[in-house]
Amino acid sequence: MKKYNRLFLFAGYNKDNIIDDALVYYVSALSKFGDVIVCMDSDCTKHETDKLKTYTIHTIAKRHGEYDFGSYKRCYQYARDKKLLNKYDYVYLVNDSVFGPMFDMTNTIKNIEAKSTDAVGMIISKHKTHKFMESWFVKLNKKIFTSSWFDEFISNVKSEEYKYIITVKYEHGLTNLIQNYNCSWGGLYTYRGRYTYNNPLGLFKHGCPFIKKASFIRHNGDCGKQIKYILQHADFGAALSTIVSANRVYGENYMNWLLTGNPIEIFMRKIKYIIQKTKNG
Repeated sequence: MKKYNRLFLFAGYNKDNIIDDALVYYVSALSKFGDVIVCMDSDCTKHETDKLKTYTIHTIAKRHGEYDFGSYKRCYQYARDKKLLNKYDYVYLVNDSVFGPMFDMTNTIKNIEAKSTDAVGMIISKHKTHKFMESWFVKLNKKIFTSSWFDEFISNVKSEEYKYIITVKYEHGLTNLIQNYNCSWGGLYTYRGRYTYNNPLGLFKHGCPFIKKASFIRHNGDCGKQIKYILQHADFGAALSTIVSANRVYGENYMNWLLTGNPIEIFMRKIKYIIQKTKNG
């Protein structure tokens, strides 16, 4: 598979200003398929960013408060200003809201690039009134990423008071903009509602090589059994980096509880979730 026709714009964040095992693993996996520019919305030291120097052509680590699209903006502007964009056939927007890849991504990349549309999301999220590409893994072709309208869109990303505004304005907005400029878009997988978060094992068995981090804390730990199965069937390096990073974020006690094989504990989690959902209407 040709490597140097892809540029990955990678958005990361860590509240402790570190670049953890899972992020290094993810970036190293992407680097096998193309060039990578990373922007952390965190104030990381050189010691931390040096963890990525083998795998990236540039790393930015400065708190900006504009979430993932603010990081995409900075990665894009670096590539644009260095006149790198025309080197590539595809630009990917990728963020660290997932753990993985849990297995080799060659077929995933091939399947994405086999799609005839101008933009391809890993996941299309379908709701009652609309659908959009989830912005954590999106491929754009040259028609989009070298256009003036995309430059204007991404360059005008700014901090917003509420996160839902970012979702509507930038995540939904990107899909709408692509459509408004008569470009086509699609995805590898289409799911309703919050399937991506609530059914990590379904994603895995369908061929998606990632677990959403939110799955680790969804529904009173109800996804624990699914996550345990995935980690047991994932590549060793992916499972190890995920567990090391998850232990640091959520705590070893929580992770031991989450990944328990005790059927009574698993059943009680589901009951607690159902009760909480009923109370909340």
